[in-house]
Amino acid sequence: MASLNEYLFVSGLLFAIGLAGVVVRHNILVIFMCLELMLAAANLTLVAFSRFNLDPATGLPDYDGQVMVFFIITVAAAEVAVGLAIIVALYRARQTVNVEDLTTMKG
Repeated sequence: MASLNEYLFVSGLLFAIGLAGVVVRHNILVIFMCLELMLAAANLTLVAFSRFNLDPATGLPDYDGQVMVFFIITVAAAEVAVGLAIIVALYRARQTVNVEDLTTMKG
């Protein structure tokens, strides 16, 4: 069975990869995917802490973190729908998904 440290290491690694992708990449779709990777890393951390935080009265895991992850996934699904719609609209208007070409708001 994996320990809490191993879960946190994997979560930190996923978050670091996502952060590096957001900072380094220029394609708005890749940046969007890296943001989702960072959100998944945060969800993994919440689930890991929830799993290893035992209720002293019953000895069962505390499920508060997992309930929070459910709501985060729900919000992330809405974010994906809106974000992809914005990206498609930007591509139709500018014919590019390169962040450096999208520096102004004018058409």
